[in-house]
Parts: sequence; C-alpha cells; structure tokens
Amino acid sequence: MMECMRAWLMHSYDGIDRLQLGEAPDPVPGEGEVLLQVRFAAINPADAFLARAMYPAKPKMPHILGRDGVGEVVEVGEGVENVRPGQVAGLLRCDVGVTIRGTLAEKVVAPAASLAPVPGGWSEEEMAGAPLTFLTAWQALTQWSDPPSPPGEGSVLLVTGASGGVGVASVLLGKSMGLTVVGLSRSAVKADRLRELGADMVFDPADPGWREKAGGALGKRKVDLVVDNVGGPLFSQVVAMLGYRGRVSVVGRSAGPVPDFNTATLFFKRNRIGGVAVGDYTPESSQAAWEKIVARLAAAGKRPVVDQVFPFEKTIEAFHRLDEGPMGKVVIRVG
Repeated sequence: MMECMRAWLMHSYDGIDRLQLGEAPDPVPGEGEVLLQVRFAAINPADAFLARAMYPAKPKMPHILGRDGVGEVVEVGEGVENVRPGQVAGLLRCDVGVTIRGTLAEKVVAPAASLAPVPGGWSEEEMAGAPLTFLTAWQALTQWSDPPSPPGEGSVLLVTGASGGVGVASVLLGKSMGLTVVGLSRSAVKADRLRELGADMVFDPADPGWREKAGGALGKRKVDLVVDNVGGPLFSQVVAMLGYRGRVSVVGRSAGPVPDFNTATLFFKRNRIGGVAVGDYTPESSQAAWEKIVARLAAAGKRPVVDQVFPFEKTIEAFHRLDEGPMGKVVIRVG
C-alpha cells in the first residue's frame, strides 16, 4: 500500500490562497538524492510569484512550493556516499520547490549535493530560512567582478526593503565586508532593529527628504552599490544616489514596474544595472558561497533573523505575513 504525506498542493496558477492542504504519495529518492523528513520550511516572494504564473518555471501539477527547509535524512538514493540517515541538514539552492516538489510537505526529495549542515549555534528555524536569501544577497554583493568579490572596504551600500529576507541578509553581509550600510525602511521599529543588526543609518523612503538626509550623513561620499528589492517609483531615486561607476543589483520588484525611467541618468557616471538570479548557482558554487557566508556571520557574531514561525496548518496565513512585510524570514513548522 502506498504511503502518503500531508502537503500543501498547488493545482493551478490562481495564487497562494488557492493552495489546498491534502495528501500526496511519499516521494522516493533517486540516484544522488536523499529523502528528508521536513522539520521546518521557509517561504519566499518567489513562491508567490510562481503560484501566479509570474515565474519562468512551469512545474507539473499538482505542485508543492517551498525552496528552503531543514529536515532529517530518512533515506538515501543510489550513489549517495557522504550523507546517511539520521543526519539533520538544510537545503541550499536547487530545483526543489521550483521544477520539482518542495518543502511545504512532510517529506521532500532533494539532491544530496545541495545539503548543508546546520551551522554551530544556529537553530533549525534559522537554517531553514537562511540559504536562499543569503545566497541571493551574496550574489547581489559580489556579481560585479570576475571572479566574484565584495566591493572595496569602506564602499557605501544602499539596501532598499532592508527589513525583508534579502534585505537583512544584505545588511549583515555588507557589514561583514566592511561596507558603510544605508538601509531604507518605512517602519521606525524595523529601522531600530536594522541599526541593531549593524546598519550605519536607516531612512524612510516615504520621507520626501530622505535623499537629502542620506546625502548629508554621507558627506562627500556617494553610494557605490545598491541592492534593490523594491523597484517601482523608488528605483529612479536610488539610481540618483549613485556615484561614479556605481552599480545596482536588482533582486526584487515588490513595488511593481519602474515608471518613466530615464536611461540618460546612467550616462555620465557610467552606472550599471544588473539582475540577480540564484538559479545561476550550481551545487558546487552554492556550497562554496555558503561556506563563505557562514564564516562571515560567525566572525561577526551574527545569525539569520526569523520574523515568525507559523504552524503547518497556517501556511496561507504565513504567506499573508510575507505580504505585510516581515522583519526577516517567515518560517513554517512542518514536523
């Protein structure tokens, strides 16, 4: 008799609110794969985009969302040598939750090459929410050189949507790189928390004078790199903050399209804009980047930030919390 697990099933591209808690057959690991009993999963804006057909992947239905998670290895497939049942591990970026079924289920199959142990001192909830956002932030910070490397120490980093998952990761990693970090957040409470995490200054982008205040605080310095999670009307304002050869790493577009962008604003300072895509990571490159990320956080005495942990049955409420704008990551207790 086929064994089944509970899972949040996506039957259409009609959005998160149409997900259904039901049963699906237990997955079976193939060659090079492992079966995890999921303990915690984490959600990302990209999950909601996929659920509305706003993402390139078109997985077979019914699909299961969820790209991040931590679980116990319960079975290994053929050819897996360095992982054994009983180990607890988290997932680095892979096709889980994208083209294959994800972590919003009691069990998930994942490539053994994409597993990573829970770093010392971290909780399982912190590990569940960290990989995708920190790997995204790492790419955003390092993609402008070959081989990839952080901006020069003392450079100015501006992070929009700084209290979100990638925003917090960018603040923490930016400080670990010796950057002067300027965050943008509409919440005074979140602004205080960002300063506690290491942001040198935080401004409210709803304040019409935020650019003048930021410029006054920076003195003669200009912004060298922007990690933009927002897009929308704010985009042109952050481009105006750039100095000569300033760069913008585009991560998200929570505020929608950029209206009436004037490309001439890029000309005379030789500014550049580049997209960020974690899909470019291979298992090998994600492991290498993750090792650097964990080492930097350990040296700085920092850990990922979890906003709230929801029970499995309230996964849709967790997505609504994501829409509200959390401080850090939204995590789901599965097991």
